[in-house]
Amino acid sequence: MSKDRFLLLEPGEARPGRVPLPPAFSVKAMTEDTETRFSLLEVTLAMDIPRHVHHEADECIYVLEGELGIEFDDETHIATKGTFVLLPRGVPHALRRVSEPPRVLQISSPGGWEHYLEDLFEAGSAVFTQGAIDPAKINRVAAPHHITYGSRPPLERG
Repeated sequence: MSKDRFLLLEPGEARPGRVPLPPAFSVKAMTEDTETRFSLLEVTLAMDIPRHVHHEADECIYVLEGELGIEFDDETHIATKGTFVLLPRGVPHALRRVSEPPRVLQISSPGGWEHYLEDLFEAGSAVFTQGAIDPAKINRVAAPHHITYGSRPPLERG
């Protein structure tokens, strides 16, 4: 019964997962809450996210605060407060902090993004080389979640 899936989180609350996530990643709806349809997180972008492709999931972003730089395919955009972005599966994209720090709602459909983050934080520093995300290393964690990181240089700050 759908009524059994009702969920109400108070301000500042997050869904607990298998691995505790840093406060910058607040899970609001887990994949299991939505019968795999989507996952929803409130994210404060603490570091730039390098170019990558979601092979199965569409990613939606709604900017709550700040400015978010988006590289989509070969285009660059700045998303300000109130902007909605749909990043369709299969198209390379990257995200960067234009302001400090942008805060967004992030929806992944189908769900699963929170499980990828759990695996990523469980891997810890093993995905970095000299303080930067290493595509070869992070792809070992990302592959089971149908995500591939590329080695293209990060966006120019402007």
